[in-house]
Amino acid sequence: ARHMFGLNSVIFRPHNVYGERQNTSDRYRNVIGIFMQQMLTGRPMSVFGDGLQTRAFSHVDDVAPLIAKAPLIPAAYNQTFNVGADTPHSVLDLAHVVAEAFGGEPRVEHLPPRKEVVHAFSDHTKMREVFEPGPCVELRDGIRRMAEWTRRQPLLPPTRFDNIEVTKNLPPSWQS
Repeated sequence: ARHMFGLNSVIFRPHNVYGERQNTSDRYRNVIGIFMQQMLTGRPMSVFGDGLQTRAFSHVDDVAPLIAKAPLIPAAYNQTFNVGADTPHSVLDLAHVVAEAFGGEPRVEHLPPRKEVVHAFSDHTKMREVFEPGPCVELRDGIRRMAEWTRRQPLLPPTRFDNIEVTKNLPPSWQS
């Protein structure tokens, strides 16, 4: 945008963002919403492979304010920032945290592993230097808040995509 039109822009690369007001009926994306939907419907939590793959789960309260104030910070102009949590957690650990937030024990169904990145998290040094954010929402606290909000919402049926054209290597849970 800067080179072509003379406009300043800021690019954010958020990762694994979760929180209140999230769609928990989407069965294809966001493991936290999927786990909560499964807990609410009494189904086991779907874990692909051994569950030791790690992700850094980022609460929306740690991401949205940075995006909102970016236009007011000239040092951010024409830059790209990774934004999110610094601490990775395994999917199995996440299952325990979600179950705890719902007052239960995790029931896990291990499914065949998917071809995916095993450990996904990023460096936020540049973002911290420019935005100077406060402390992040701890995973347990963020999951507890999201679970409380989710329990107050009507339970919607999971989203289904009926017209998937390419089914090669499609996870089995997406096919049913």
